[in-house]
Amino acid sequence: MKAYISIDYTGRKKLNKEIIALGMALGSANVEQHIFVDKNPLEEGQESELMHKALQEIDTCNFLILECSHLNVTSCIEAGYAKAKRKPIVYLQNESATISPVLSGISNFHIFYNSPKDLFDQMSEFLKNILPQK
Repeated sequence: MKAYISIDYTGRKKLNKEIIALGMALGSANVEQHIFVDKNPLEEGQESELMHKALQEIDTCNFLILECSHLNVTSCIEAGYAKAKRKPIVYLQNESATISPVLSGISNFHIFYNSPKDLFDQMSEFLKNILPQK
């Protein structure tokens, strides 16, 4: 099982603790995570190639996790692509952030958290309830 985590390049730095908590929850459920922005630096003039590569990565994943506490256009494109490919979408957002009605609306699942620990707890419970049990 593999999850594509959609997060803004600049938002990634601001959400380091939350991404660690998310990774711990995914790891404990044996879900591989792919954080595109961690593996692919943003280089001017390479935007088209990066988007193509991101969409190819989404194809290899079982579901998409949208971290929407810091909205960005790239996540909108990734979410639309995942929806078109019928991939489940999990919407994550800090409770203090402004909700994205469009991204929230196309998502299949929603987790609103107030701390990294809360995110870990909710994601762990979500994965326990949604993933096939062995």
